[in-house]
Amino acid sequence: MPLISSAPAPGRRHAKLIPLKVETAFLSLSRPFVILLVTAGVRPNTITTAGTALVLASAWAFATGQIRLGGLLLLLSGGVDTLDGAVARATHQVTRFGAFYDSMLDRVGDGATFMGIAVYLLTTADPVAFRNLAIGLCMVAIIASLTVSYARARADGLGLECTVGIAQRAERIVGLGGATLLVGGGPQGLALEGVVAALALASVITVAQRLAFVYRIAEGGRGHSGSLEVKGCGSSQ
Repeated sequence: MPLISSAPAPGRRHAKLIPLKVETAFLSLSRPFVILLVTAGVRPNTITTAGTALVLASAWAFATGQIRLGGLLLLLSGGVDTLDGAVARATHQVTRFGAFYDSMLDRVGDGATFMGIAVYLLTTADPVAFRNLAIGLCMVAIIASLTVSYARARADGLGLECTVGIAQRAERIVGLGGATLLVGGGPQGLALEGVVAALALASVITVAQRLAFVYRIAEGGRGHSGSLEVKGCGSSQ
């Protein structure tokens, strides 16, 4: 699935850090790139792979202390990540393997980004405030971001659409990429640590929101149907 879906899901709207108007505007701006890729015959999985390569390059930049470059590459990867699903739909190449491949590589990117930051904080000779705490927050951010995505995938497998939460993948990429591109690491790494802390907290809140959402639906529906139909593995964000 793309970083930002092509259309808002029907039904109840839930609060997100990136407003729907911003998502819609971004998707409109990306259409010429979709047309270009379709015309050039680029396959969706190739786009997915390229996006992951940018994420890994971003993680390397963070790890080596090139914080602004890391932020730029992360934002570029997010832009690329919006294109694979759109190209797949435009060329009728939507496949279950493509969805699985995209979701799997997204998880690699989620972990690599915060791991790169943790490596920088652990190895840099520059003075870093709250070094050990910041490294711990990177670990929390990794676990929480992966759990956010797993919660959606597992809920999809139970036949529930679980897209609630203030911090999905788009928010994590825009928040971390935008902040680090603009201000870098900040004095003693405080700006970078602040962004990581905020995203870790937002991801933990999102996990709690999804847990509460699935509990309400699953336990509320149990009284009517007695059980939930279990379906195949879904996509995640």
